[in-house]
Amino acid sequence: MDNRMRGIPGTPSAPVANDAEQGVEGWAVNRQSLVGHAREIQVTGAAEVCCPADRASVRFTVGSSKASVSEVTGSVSRRVEYILQAARQHGVREEDVMVRKFLHRDEDVYHMTSEVTVTFSDFDEMEQVCIILLEKLDKTVSVGTPRFFHSAECLNRIRQSVCVSAVDNAQQKASRISQLLGQSLGAPTLIRETDTREWRGKDEDGARWGADTPHAAAALLPPIPTITTSSLVSVYFRLQEGSRKKV
Repeated sequence: MDNRMRGIPGTPSAPVANDAEQGVEGWAVNRQSLVGHAREIQVTGAAEVCCPADRASVRFTVGSSKASVSEVTGSVSRRVEYILQAARQHGVREEDVMVRKFLHRDEDVYHMTSEVTVTFSDFDEMEQVCIILLEKLDKTVSVGTPRFFHSAECLNRIRQSVCVSAVDNAQQKASRISQLLGQSLGAPTLIRETDTREWRGKDEDGARWGADTPHAAAALLPPIPTITTSSLVSVYFRLQEGSRKKV
């Protein structure tokens, strides 16, 4: 068996893994050549991990027009505080809330608009907050369409998970081959990730947002996007003497 290592050319969260079958690298077995020489087997392993977005941000907008700055500021501030209170009561952290205010004067009337952007990690809580604000503030608040996205933590987690799954698949494959050859699988001598890819998709089924409530107006949530990451690894394992089996 040729013991030289050969590279394989390639192009560059709970998650669901789909294992892709990969062939064993081409190599010839000569029982006499296994004796007295360093024996290795090279296999490839592949895996895919698909994960939906774990974050969603919603923009709440309130506005008012009054004859004085104090009046318009007070009117808007009361509603902004109600939005912030509702977010806190549903587990939203302070760092996941951003408030912006805009004030301008048109002749003798002062106009103020405030935008509160809230990032949710629990989509059920997001729905509850939106319903509460629509019930309490009615037409004085505008609720934007949720924008779903993947957090940096989620992306790092699935990238690590898919590589680990690919290595595990390679080890299982090498173990079965070594048993077939009457050998024992030793420790890996080289692990190389030869190909990684990512692509985004969408869950076309979507979900009706509060379809059972009178405030839904048959509105649909946008589909929750997904990201799929794949990994292909090349692993070299040592072969050790074991109980021989007929091939």
